[in-house]
Amino acid sequence: MAIALKSTPGSLQLKKHNIHSISRLPSAKSLVSTKRFTPMATLTTSPTLGLSDTFSKLKKQGKVAFIPYITAGDPDLSTTAEALKVLDSCGSDIIELGVPYSDPLADGPVIQAAATRSLARGTNFNAILSMLKEVVPQLSCPIALFTYYNPILKCGVEKFIFTIKESGIHGLVVPDVPLEETEALRKEALKNNIELVLFTTPTTPTDRMKAIVEASEGFVYLVSSVGVTGARASVSNRVQDLLGEIKEATTKPVAVGFGISKPEHVKQVTL
Repeated sequence: MAIALKSTPGSLQLKKHNIHSISRLPSAKSLVSTKRFTPMATLTTSPTLGLSDTFSKLKKQGKVAFIPYITAGDPDLSTTAEALKVLDSCGSDIIELGVPYSDPLADGPVIQAAATRSLARGTNFNAILSMLKEVVPQLSCPIALFTYYNPILKCGVEKFIFTIKESGIHGLVVPDVPLEETEALRKEALKNNIELVLFTTPTTPTDRMKAIVEASEGFVYLVSSVGVTGARASVSNRVQDLLGEIKEATTKPVAVGFGISKPEHVKQVTL
């Protein structure tokens, strides 16, 4: 149901179970209704930290991080709003919110199905932003928006970044934009205090990986395997080597995703 992170100082690894529809989970009703009255879900008493500041705080406390992922609008935006508050109340350190897209190249069948259901109900970017403007002030943890590049281009980079900032977003994850095409995004993100998270993969050459981790903000996202998101039976033994190479190149936190679906996977990728 969520992303669980294991950490050693300076690095974080995650496993990703996607909440493709909270209302369709066996315990969904109690999950949403039980937490509505929790103070953390209804009131924030201090400014929300950004992604990098959140990781820094956790590192100083010697704690692991919890980063759940959900798709906006599945089954509807009112449920998404409740889910965000519940996840915040449950102790999430960062929440990754996916913008539904018709051609999610990096996602497996679970998230693809969630996006399809969301779009079928008429979910659109403006409606997501309206929901966020109401909900974000009630959260104590930052939100990282996960979206493909085409919706950003359609909106216009400058307008997109400014708009998500006004909605209270702290981070941006764009899986299909290459490093060479991030200049405009990085410029606008920096101007608006949005942390742009970049990806490195098992097939990324070392020199390119170093350039990516240098440019990435918030944390570095290491894709654990070639392919799309979704549970796998095992994790490549090469992940530990990749983590070691990244840690030699940067002190930024590193999140490992794609296929990390069991506790033993988390242990395997924890340095």
